[in-house]
Amino acid sequence: MIKILHRWLVVGLTVLGLSACSTVDVSQAPDIQSQDVIALLPVVNYTETPEAGHRAGSIAFGILQMQGHASVLHSPDTAASDALFGDVTSGSFQEALDTARETPARYALAGSVQEWRYKVGVDGEPAVGLAFHLIDLQSGATVWSATGSRVGWSRSSVAGVAQSLIRELLKPLQVQGH
Repeated sequence: MIKILHRWLVVGLTVLGLSACSTVDVSQAPDIQSQDVIALLPVVNYTETPEAGHRAGSIAFGILQMQGHASVLHSPDTAASDALFGDVTSGSFQEALDTARETPARYALAGSVQEWRYKVGVDGEPAVGLAFHLIDLQSGATVWSATGSRVGWSRSSVAGVAQSLIRELLKPLQVQGH
């Protein structure tokens, strides 16, 4: 009898674990110091959800500051921040990057939203997909990147799932000792 209960418990926990799935791929981050200024570029929205890029950028801004980055600068919004209402052009990204180079920032954090919605169905689970990359403003090289997706529980909010995912994606950028 105990073996049967144990098997059902294992099956139940496996199903429970799979119902809130996430996939995350993160590269090795550079050694970022607390005095290094990061310019947060507008987060590009590739979804059908208006303002998803702005929402993700706002969460990323707060998480970077909580991780010990005293100086996080917002780049001015450009047309690239919301692909739903216009084409994303390399010119608008380049404009935001050039603006970041005029600041005291050492790095620029760029990002995009691939999914930001509630899945269709009875449960309506929130689903979020994001990508970030860190650019060294002196060399122009991408020195770090991360991408991930997460599906939450039916009673979770998209913002809550996004905050959890963004925290996990940006964790390698955390200032040491924080």
